Amino acid sequence: MSNENRPRRGPMGRGPAMMRGGEKAKDFKGTIKTLLKYLGSKKLSIFIVFIFAVVSTVFSIVGPKILGKATTKIFEGVMGKIAGTATGIDFTYIGKILITLVILYLISALFSYLQSFIMTGVTTDLTYRLRKDISHKINKLPLKYYDKQTHGEVLSRITNDIDTINQNLNQGLTQIITSITTVIGILYMMATIDLTMTLVAILIIPVSIICIMIVVHFSQRYFRSQQEYLGHVNGHIEEMYSGHIIVKAFNRENKSIEEFNEYNETLYNSAWKSQFLSGMMQPIMNFISNLGYVVICIIGGYRATRGQVTVGDIQAFIQYVRNFTQPITQLANVSNILQQTAASAERVFEFLDEEDEKETTDDPVTVDVDKVKGSVEFEDVCFGYEKDKPIIKHFSSKIEPGQKIAIVGPTGAGKTTIVKLLMRFYDINSGKIKIDGIDINDYKRRDLRQMFGMVLQDTWLYNDTVMNNIRYGNLNATDEEVEQAAIAAHVDHFIKTNVDGYQMILNEESSNISSGQKQLLTIARALLADPKILILDEATSSVDTRTEKLIVKAMDTLVQGRTSFIIAHRLSTIKDADLILVMKDGNIVEQGTHDSLIEENGFYANLYNSQFEE
Repeated sequence: MSNENRPRRGPMGRGPAMMRGGEKAKDFKGTIKTLLKYLGSKKLSIFIVFIFAVVSTVFSIVGPKILGKATTKIFEGVMGKIAGTATGIDFTYIGKILITLVILYLISALFSYLQSFIMTGVTTDLTYRLRKDISHKINKLPLKYYDKQTHGEVLSRITNDIDTINQNLNQGLTQIITSITTVIGILYMMATIDLTMTLVAILIIPVSIICIMIVVHFSQRYFRSQQEYLGHVNGHIEEMYSGHIIVKAFNRENKSIEEFNEYNETLYNSAWKSQFLSGMMQPIMNFISNLGYVVICIIGGYRATRGQVTVGDIQAFIQYVRNFTQPITQLANVSNILQQTAASAERVFEFLDEEDEKETTDDPVTVDVDKVKGSVEFEDVCFGYEKDKPIIKHFSSKIEPGQKIAIVGPTGAGKTTIVKLLMRFYDINSGKIKIDGIDINDYKRRDLRQMFGMVLQDTWLYNDTVMNNIRYGNLNATDEEVEQAAIAAHVDHFIKTNVDGYQMILNEESSNISSGQKQLLTIARALLADPKILILDEATSSVDTRTEKLIVKAMDTLVQGRTSFIIAHRLSTIKDADLILVMKDGNIVEQGTHDSLIEENGFYANLYNSQFEE
């Protein structure tokens, strides 16, 4: 289901920052309505489930009444034998009744199985579509969303919350149908036996409903809090696990455990309270039903002695009373299940309702990547991650196609931010950025990013073969093209010295190769992508001098004939740049070649010389 066609809800507060422990579901009705819209494509299946559930329930309800006839026949035979007015028990008649009951219960079981089978398919399809929508949504959200969310929080919505929806709907929907059908059917069957006793049994309902409403009122808030803090716990665990080396290096195990215990304690309290309140349903309903059961037994015994009702009907009625409270209890449990489902669904829909990363034009420029020249122009660009706190201030520069541009400056000067703006990971607050004379806002983001290749300081490789990690730059590349890219990136020798060569599997954290080898692989990947504009962000900052020379050679190959932006702290690596932009506090304070900037003896000269001072 595409984001455009997906059911939408009314405006609500978004994100975990809006949720606090103990808070009720903000929009229970809206969430359930949206969930039902998701189920709209399965109307026929749900209708069939409804019919099968009704049929299964009806056949099981009829059983006690028929069994009562057998009881009456046995009672009459015994009493007649004692009084000497009958020949005994009619086992032929009883046998026919028992065969009829077996057939009825078999049919009931068959329809029950079929409705469970179909309902499982409906809920599994729902969770599949929800996960698919979230997967699409993840790629549509702007980066600023992930700046405010932990990975674990997002993962919790995809896994825990959707699993809760799946399990609860699978259980809850069929229980609603069978419980309502059972209540109505049993009421009818009881009414055909004795109206007086039926009225007494009906008195159980308002008492039960009042108890249910009280319990639901108190339990609702804790189900929401339980799901929220489950996300916090997952987020903390994911963060600590991914950074466990740093945690150990700084002896922060105890601090990490303290934070985990705080989240876990809140989760425990919410889960305990929600489950405790939910668990109160059964004993409360049992107590009420037992009271009703006692009253019915007294009234039934009295009416039987007066000959107003048969023994078999009393036995059937008592069975119905027993069965009558069970669906009411189930409905009470379903109310809790629905609360938990709504809490989980609300978190999922909040994520899906987040604003997508939007294009800024309805008529984008058509791009032929092969014809892109690579000229870049910044015109009075201003930007801040928060609008009232600008980082880039009135930034202007013009870069010709094929030029090698170095961006240098102290930490926090705005170097990497320039790169993020170029690729429209963030939109500028004012000014213009142009590529080949066209405002980047006039391109589709996808087309714009196709022009770029990136090699970052933080390398990203996934758990697959070396071959596939390089091929990530161009999924249509042949094995030969991948190898040529590896040779050009000076990483081919390292790959072939490994026993598995290009089929070597990188582990989940790529810790089975060195940092320099990771960097060379990402350069090979960028070479394979054959972009028109290159971005090299601190590509040599975390490697030794020997590996740095290899990376510099690979980078020299990579930048040939391409406009390239190189962010570097090691100024010795960018001496041959066509233009060096020196940034300080979001502004370009100097620009020129290495030699000209050294001659000026300004800010750049101080930066450069400071790297060689003792």
